[in-house]
Amino acid sequence: MQTAQFDYFLPPELVAQVPAIERDASRLLVLNRSSGRLEHRKFRDLPTYLQPGDVLVLNNSRVVPTRLHGSNLTTGGGFELLLVRENGLNDWWSLVKPGKRARIGTEIGLLNALGKPVNVRAKVLDTNEDGHRRLRFSGVENIRTSLEDLGQLPLPPYIQRDRPEPQDRQRYQTVFAEPAGSVAAPTAGLHFTPELLAEIRARGIEVHFITLHVGLGTFAPVKAEILTEHRMHEERFELSATAAQAINLAKKEHRRVIAVGTTTVRVLESSASPQSGELIHGAGSTNIFIYPPRNFRVVDALLTNFHLPRSTLLMLVSAFAAPGQTIGRELVMKTYAEAIRERYRFFSYGDALLVL
Repeated sequence: MQTAQFDYFLPPELVAQVPAIERDASRLLVLNRSSGRLEHRKFRDLPTYLQPGDVLVLNNSRVVPTRLHGSNLTTGGGFELLLVRENGLNDWWSLVKPGKRARIGTEIGLLNALGKPVNVRAKVLDTNEDGHRRLRFSGVENIRTSLEDLGQLPLPPYIQRDRPEPQDRQRYQTVFAEPAGSVAAPTAGLHFTPELLAEIRARGIEVHFITLHVGLGTFAPVKAEILTEHRMHEERFELSATAAQAINLAKKEHRRVIAVGTTTVRVLESSASPQSGELIHGAGSTNIFIYPPRNFRVVDALLTNFHLPRSTLLMLVSAFAAPGQTIGRELVMKTYAEAIRERYRFFSYGDALLVL
């Protein structure tokens, strides 16, 4: 398939710049795959689409405040750093802006979250083919444990404000976030409240968590003209024995597995045995690229947000809309067109889509 087939026009005002006043007050567009029928609901109506015995699987990764600011210790010029991957203690691959000024040997003095200079430095050691800089930090025992004081949440580039607002510290995290490691939120989970999860459990639905640490590549559009030529980014994940056993049992008993977010789909489909389809628990990394046509071994329903044009996330949703076929792209594009007509809010802080 061609990448251009997953393009669409979105009026700029439909890009959500702030979250809904209440998490579960977001809108919910429900797509029935077999009939193509669409329903317009509120997110807090989600439990009415779930059945006793269903297994709801969510990604509990916590977003790390990995965006740092600093200045060139020689020229005084400003830099923005986004930590991407840890190589070792105080040794990180990072996206540095402006990259042209971040030459090997450049030393950057960091600022804290209030914009005040601190006694922490970053030295550019190397560059890679992605344009990232390898940084060595000094003046701090472990930069990872200092990020809460020094860093800001790495809001997506389409959320247009100079600095995160106080509400972002809370609202750009899920209420069930635990292990830290993501540079972007698993956004489908942002709509849940503790009360909604309690209601879901009370209806006899099992709730389980996986962990996938969302990487910077989640924002990257597919640049290759043909999907098969795209090189997918890797992301670290962990699937517990408890969650794997519960999901395997549900599949044997023909109960539905409902994935919250494309990240959850990637973990479950990556962890399924090619022979039996059973989930294999453990930790690892995945670069699975899911696009039409694709069959799914584990996931029976998908709750997600509305995704960027030409993104791997949109391609995954299109594959899920019609497993094993290519017509899912057309169905999803029609669904997105309806969402645009009805003025749904898009992307991270936007509304949700349930594909049944």
